[in-house]
Amino acid sequence: MTQSSLARSSAVMAGGTVVSRALGFVRASMLAAVIGATGLAADAFDVANTLPNLFYLLLAGGVLNAVLVPQITKAATHDDGGHEFVNRLLTISIAIIAAGTVLVTAAAPLLVRAFADFSDPRAVELATAFAFLCLPQMFFYGLYTVLGQVLNARAQFGAYMWAPALANVVMIAGLLVLLTGFPTQVGPGSWTPAMVWILSGTTTLGIVAQALVLIVPLRRGGFRFTPVWGFRGTGLGSASRVALWTFAALAVSQLGFVVTSRVLTRATQVLAHDNQVGAGKAAYSNAFLLFMLPHSLITLSLVTALFTRMSTAASAGRTAEVVADLGRGVRMPAVLLLPGMVFAVLFGQPAVRVLFPGNSVAETQAIAHVMIAMIVGILPFGWLYLVQRVYYAYEDARTPFLLQLVVTAIATAVNLFAFTVDARQAGVVVGVGQTLSNLVAAGLGFALLRRRLGPLALRSAVRLYARLAVAALVAGAVAWPLDRLLATRLPDTHLAALVEVVVGGGVFLAVALGLAHVMRVEEVGQLLEPVLRRLRRRPS
Repeated sequence: MTQSSLARSSAVMAGGTVVSRALGFVRASMLAAVIGATGLAADAFDVANTLPNLFYLLLAGGVLNAVLVPQITKAATHDDGGHEFVNRLLTISIAIIAAGTVLVTAAAPLLVRAFADFSDPRAVELATAFAFLCLPQMFFYGLYTVLGQVLNARAQFGAYMWAPALANVVMIAGLLVLLTGFPTQVGPGSWTPAMVWILSGTTTLGIVAQALVLIVPLRRGGFRFTPVWGFRGTGLGSASRVALWTFAALAVSQLGFVVTSRVLTRATQVLAHDNQVGAGKAAYSNAFLLFMLPHSLITLSLVTALFTRMSTAASAGRTAEVVADLGRGVRMPAVLLLPGMVFAVLFGQPAVRVLFPGNSVAETQAIAHVMIAMIVGILPFGWLYLVQRVYYAYEDARTPFLLQLVVTAIATAVNLFAFTVDARQAGVVVGVGQTLSNLVAAGLGFALLRRRLGPLALRSAVRLYARLAVAALVAGAVAWPLDRLLATRLPDTHLAALVEVVVGGGVFLAVALGLAHVMRVEEVGQLLEPVLRRLRRRPS
């Protein structure tokens, strides 16, 4: 894959992510209007709808992501182009996911009690009803990943990133039905079977559509799936070793999330008892949605394209190419993420109010504070994701497992501390733990990579980060007084919050990018060149 094709692939994936995330925010805002941004009913659905993601990741998600691309890339050199190998790998993967889905769906009542610390039996009953209808999503998440990774290994990147947009459209349709025909923001005891079926059913149907739509580009690309059973004689031994270590890492991660989920649902239960609003499970999930937007749009799109290149280079023993792509993965996202991090700290609260217009001020503050605690760790989060992919390119899942142990140990220690703080701040403490754990693990990951690959040639990245940090901090110093002036002069409305974000954020962005350009940050110059070229062409 050439530099230009990498840029095109990243752009196609970023475009799909933009549309999907935009629709995702519409969906999240509508969901908050239907069920509330905080409270027991909101947490009940959030716990239930999180379970299929968690168990899909535990059973197969990360295993498939780590195994499929390197193995399919390597299998392309086989005499048959890897068709038998890929069909065998897909057959085994789909069978395992299907069996796992049946088991976890049957265990829905036990899982709800494990992940939620509700003392209200109505909340437990509602969460269990949601879970029975949401847990079948696990199979279709797995199918989406299997088919998507085959597309990625064949350098067909677009559909995998665009398919979630379809899922959001289906879910939005279900929320429209609830908003127009049923009572909203009611307590756990007021949910009727029809309301439960519409919310959970359309959510699951969206994931079904997301998976099945990938069959179209696969068939157009000439791929035909034929079930092939058995392991022997296929060279899947290395894949099995990678899968085992990846499974272990995810098991550690999900055990840590049990603590996170119980801390946050307990906080919601305490707040509901005291008739207060704070950062519980649903508020944390909305904050995480905001946090993941820049990561998905920028880092994930780039690293997904780089992973295929690194897997090919690693398989051929071209270490210099892997190191070069590692450097690209560290440098390129920072051009937008570092200024974006400062922007989120400064304008996070009005931005949340714009994106969730139905929330109260207290709910807005709860989500914004958790999001800010997370967003300061957006760069280490991306570093760790990149470092893990470098190891997976070498079919080494043991080191990512060790890194995950570090992440989970630190995050869990902080989460246990969150049990002792004011329930309104529990989500913020959990967010801080996420940031700290990713920072430590990413630093350790780079150190271990240096031992394996030699010098990582990251000095240029350090210089880039320093210049971007200076530009962003100066821009913040200019924009923050303007934002405070607007906040004090404008009425406390959603329109005023939008003005704060557009005017204050616009000034921040202009100063940050302009100063970075003056400081000769090459990547910023490439971003601004089309605009500057048009300005130079204007007649005086």
